[in-house]
Amino acid sequence: MDDTDAAGGTYTLLLSLPDPAEIVVGALGTHALPAGAYAYTGSALGSGGFARVDRHRRVAAGDHDTRHWHVDYLTGHPTTELVDVVTSPGVDAECAVAGRLPEGPIDGFGASDCGCRSHLAVGRGIESIRTAVEAAHRDARRAV
Repeated sequence: MDDTDAAGGTYTLLLSLPDPAEIVVGALGTHALPAGAYAYTGSALGSGGFARVDRHRRVAAGDHDTRHWHVDYLTGHPTTELVDVVTSPGVDAECAVAGRLPEGPIDGFGASDCGCRSHLAVGRGIESIRTAVEAAHRDARRAV
């Protein structure tokens, strides 16, 4: 991990849910999610920087069972696959990136500390949502 990683920034997890699933998302309750590609955008600007992404990877791999954030309920689902992570080191653009992505299926997901509708987007396929995520991050880096 270099100094840029330690400083953190904005990240988006690219997730695949191969089959429809019913997921309990903490205080947001139970939600039926269609099969598809998902993108969760978060901030890693606090202590530890992008170490938060490593934690998400451990939850997705089944190596960490604690559910702290909304996304833990999705990444911790046994059929969810964490496909990739797109990062913008040193950029505080969580809401800007999330706002440029397709609408998500759960209002308030990952957005309990801001005015966004959701920080979870859903797409038809992993490559189409990857393209949207990469463009949103590229635009956010340019705006800095």
